[in-house]
Amino acid sequence: MKLTLWLIILLHSVMLHAQDGNITHDIAVIEQMLSRDTVEIALPRDIRFEGDAAKTAVLKRADGLFMRIKFKRAPQGGGGYNNEPRYEIAAYEFQKLFLDPEEYVVPPTAGRGVSLEWYSQFDDHVRPTFENTGVVYCAIQYWLSNVTNDHELDKARLASDSLYARRLGNLNLFTYMIKHSDSNVGNFLMSKDPANPRMFAVDNGLAFGDLMSNRGYEWRSLVLERYPRDTVERLRNLTQEDLVKQLSVVAQYRIDGGRLLPETPTECLEPADGVRREGNIVQFGLTEKEIRGIYERLQDLLKLVDGGKVEVF
Repeated sequence: MKLTLWLIILLHSVMLHAQDGNITHDIAVIEQMLSRDTVEIALPRDIRFEGDAAKTAVLKRADGLFMRIKFKRAPQGGGGYNNEPRYEIAAYEFQKLFLDPEEYVVPPTAGRGVSLEWYSQFDDHVRPTFENTGVVYCAIQYWLSNVTNDHELDKARLASDSLYARRLGNLNLFTYMIKHSDSNVGNFLMSKDPANPRMFAVDNGLAFGDLMSNRGYEWRSLVLERYPRDTVERLRNLTQEDLVKQLSVVAQYRIDGGRLLPETPTECLEPADGVRREGNIVQFGLTEKEIRGIYERLQDLLKLVDGGKVEVF
């Protein structure tokens, strides 16, 4: 009941700054609040079942601003199978290279270290993510409004509705480029607004590599017959250097007094590793191999487009 009341107040208090009915805050405000602002994390709940690793909560700032989030703690060391915060953050940052904010297909996503004491309130077995810290590192994602996972690819609408075709085309270009490998129905959401059928990929923890889910992985391929021309052209203009600059370090922290304090990313400490630690610095990013894979998939896409095997509109 308390959570429902908070969400009702939230909807009425932030619409002036909303991107649309799905993202009801300004993107820059969300990013700052997820990763850097001093916040209270309230009303944690398991999302699907008791003991679920994925949880929801409400972030609240001292000035009264609050928003609902999804969060999932990283395994010790910072990453593991189907639980890679660096993939979640990299997926969010990658889309910025070829999509405008109003067309983002990944909700705002960041990493944050939360106190072990706070997390232990609902998980007796949790341990610090990194040695010499008292924090649990989590991937945190903005909770979308007015969306559903009850949707199927509508071929008739693809042919008749150019906006629907654009939204789905952008989503598939994104999933292809990151090699998204978990097609569980709950991982893809669609806006309930028929006038703006935005599509979202909300779980990108199995991507950028060869590991696949047993629940399907078809969206790692190009599954449509045509794609938005301007999106393809923006992808065409990307260089491998652009990818390295954007993705080699997607989050960086300094260990200070047992806490993880966010810092502006510096040079990649070790291109062969995705989670890096040197002294009191911790970095998350894509490896050299993973970035090269994105660029190779881009070249394959352009060959298909230029050869007339994939249409653009």
